[in-house]
Amino acid sequence: MTSPDSAATQTRRSTQTATLAEIAREAGVSAPTVSKVLNGRADVAPATRTRVEELLRSHGYRRRRAEASRSPLIDLVFHELESAWAMEVIRGVENVAREAGLSVVLSESAGRLTPGRTWADQVAARRPHGVVLVLSGLDESQRALLTSRSIPFVVMDPAGDPGTDVPSIGATNWQGGLAATRHLVDLGHRRIGSISGPSRMMCSRARVDGYRAALETAGLPVDPSLIVAGDFHHEAGYRLGLELLRRDDRPTAVFAGNDLQALGLYEAARELGLRIPEDLSVVGFDDLPVARWVGPPLTTVRQPLTEMAEAAARLVLELGRQESRTGVATRVELATSLVVRSSTAAPPV
Repeated sequence: MTSPDSAATQTRRSTQTATLAEIAREAGVSAPTVSKVLNGRADVAPATRTRVEELLRSHGYRRRRAEASRSPLIDLVFHELESAWAMEVIRGVENVAREAGLSVVLSESAGRLTPGRTWADQVAARRPHGVVLVLSGLDESQRALLTSRSIPFVVMDPAGDPGTDVPSIGATNWQGGLAATRHLVDLGHRRIGSISGPSRMMCSRARVDGYRAALETAGLPVDPSLIVAGDFHHEAGYRLGLELLRRDDRPTAVFAGNDLQALGLYEAARELGLRIPEDLSVVGFDDLPVARWVGPPLTTVRQPLTEMAEAAARLVLELGRQESRTGVATRVELATSLVVRSSTAAPPV
């Protein structure tokens, strides 16, 4: 039977954050060992580290600000790091970091939507001012690890639903897909294809949903065979573009899920002897600098990548300055806008 005093003690423990000494006692280790785990030190046995980490998570332990001597860094983590798209994001985070007197550490999760455990340990050891994750996210243990070290994190353009408790910065992807497709409909196109990004990514799905909504609003049928899923790279735009354009009933216009796939589609059209925009209209998404200089200049949906990255970096620094998120907007969407250039025109007669 539990005594009243014991019950009261347990109630206090459940409503208060455990101290480092209490966690050490429960784990059966010394307080310096718990401190080593908190600081990401390698000289801790794996079993001990796991036991201490579990207790830190179960108690919701957070380092006190006096303990949290941060390094002058922002960690910037990419799902993939190999395109002009990434350069726009880096530029935005660098702008904010420079103003704050901080440096930026870049890492890539090699196509995975969640960085590996080694990365989380390295970040805990670095103790940066914050972490910005691009087109990726954290699993529960990684989130708990950063939270216990008082390392704030923000997800930019989250791959999936980040949850209401995860700060994130995005863009109005659905509205952008709607605007791109409506532009083609208004030009007179009735057979419009779509080369989307990966279906597992929330931003990609939202753009296709906007495309569907524009067709349905115009009373046009949505032909599933004209919707193909790419991977946001040139090669997918080229390969899937050939697939769409070799059809007997080929589309007269295509909405590409990003500019890189639109440029791949340009090459597919050139190879098949189709002229843009006389034979085929093309709309991209992102408005990368190259979109203005290709021939013909690309009509696209401007996604304010640099501004999104700046907003993400400012948010992560703001979260790091506050003990709580009260008064801090933790879900922000920046507006997209259609930029009409020379790659779209009325369909051929």
